[in-house]
Amino acid sequence: MDNANQKIGHLIAQIRQERGLTQAEFARKLNTSQSAVNRMEHGRQNLSLETLGRISDVLNKQLISLSSSGATNLRIEGGHELHGEITLKTSKNAAVGLLCASLLNYGVTRFKAFPRIEEVYRIIEVLESMGVSVKWLPGNDIEIRRPVKLKLDRLNAQSARMTRSVLMMIGPMMHDEKSFKIPYAGGCKLGSRTVAPHLFALEHFGVDINATTGYYHVNVKKHAAGRITLYEPGDTVTENALFAAARTPEETIIEFASANYSVQEVCYFLQKLGVKVSGIGTTTMTVQGIPVIKKNVEFAPSEDPIEAMFFTAAAVTTNSKITIKRVPIQFMSVELLKLEKMGLKVDRTERYKAANGQADLVDLTIHKHNGELRAPTDKLHSLPFPGLNADNLPYFVPIAAVAKGRTLIHDWMYENRAIYYTELTKIGSQIELADPHRVYVTGPSRFTVSDIVCPPALRPASLLLIGMLAASGTSMLRNIYTIQRGYEDLAERLNSLGAHITILHEL
Repeated sequence: MDNANQKIGHLIAQIRQERGLTQAEFARKLNTSQSAVNRMEHGRQNLSLETLGRISDVLNKQLISLSSSGATNLRIEGGHELHGEITLKTSKNAAVGLLCASLLNYGVTRFKAFPRIEEVYRIIEVLESMGVSVKWLPGNDIEIRRPVKLKLDRLNAQSARMTRSVLMMIGPMMHDEKSFKIPYAGGCKLGSRTVAPHLFALEHFGVDINATTGYYHVNVKKHAAGRITLYEPGDTVTENALFAAARTPEETIIEFASANYSVQEVCYFLQKLGVKVSGIGTTTMTVQGIPVIKKNVEFAPSEDPIEAMFFTAAAVTTNSKITIKRVPIQFMSVELLKLEKMGLKVDRTERYKAANGQADLVDLTIHKHNGELRAPTDKLHSLPFPGLNADNLPYFVPIAAVAKGRTLIHDWMYENRAIYYTELTKIGSQIELADPHRVYVTGPSRFTVSDIVCPPALRPASLLLIGMLAASGTSMLRNIYTIQRGYEDLAERLNSLGAHITILHEL
């Protein structure tokens, strides 16, 4: 049998095992025999395009793309009440920061229960292209070993340009490289998101960054930074400054820092590496770095509060009762207070510790509201931690759409995100754009079915999915790569709560 069949067969076997399926279970889902699956996985069977399409649908993984888009779509039969319980995955924003932080360590780094999402895959592709060994282990653990010398000339520019997180590699790489280049960062299209704060933070450490066509050219004359003030309290900016300080032996004081959950996760990991970090959870942190770090470490990132808000919004919008397990309550408390003042009933357990020994978790039960939610009297807007999280704010849009009254949502942080909220008018929401940062949402709305291509922004795209879950009838949400950047196996997990979603892969 030819080599192509063997490669495809090996890929099928690998993904099946990652999904936790036996050959027999996979065969049942595929409506074929176990012996046929065995032949496929050993490259001893020719596979038609139709068969490859069915395999992709069962595994929720595109195996081969023959169309110009190669898109993954969702067919959503809405109008079903959700029920049961869901356990949160680990944080996407923490994961990408931790992957970049692993470059600081010449020992073996192991992260526990890592999220399998597209944003993580892109960073891994960049790391592997530079010679870093990245290995997935059972339980979604991941093991990382970096070489003494990175192969910077082989950096995967295509993958790097698909994620803004690649900027956080500058902080770790500046310790060992005098000169290198990083492709322009991509990710969500939320307007002109300046990289100037990164440049201003790192220049205190002797880093000079010049932008030319398609690349940031970085030159390093490393020195101690002492006390620095960040240009803005952004998560990735703060993490880049922490990485620069982590291997600078002199004390660094970082003021006007972000205290958000992803930053705290990075700080706890740096402490595992032996770096002294104080002021975690505040806007002023002190770092005593180590010139060379070579330590075998294991770290368990905490669960994702933004995912908790997604499932909360899904429950509220569909008027459902569900339980969300392992919620980092410190990063959801303001959001829950706002919802309770709108009339939502939420039960929570006593607090218990996450696997990292730091974050406080609770289990939340979201109750049905039966149409009795009221629009808040004041506007909803985000603030740096401990305020309402900027990535949680969008999920108030579909919630406000089922509440009685008019809600003003002010998304001041991103230029274009509020504009994308108006996509929900295509499925029946009453949304008025006041300006590029503010929308008025009038409820209660009756969601309607539609056929829509995902907008190029993670949170607004996921709002369409929530609205379609509430619409009676069948909707199509096309090209969901944007959602896959931040959520793992989302369709299957919603189906476990009673949703009716079919994954369709274009070949």
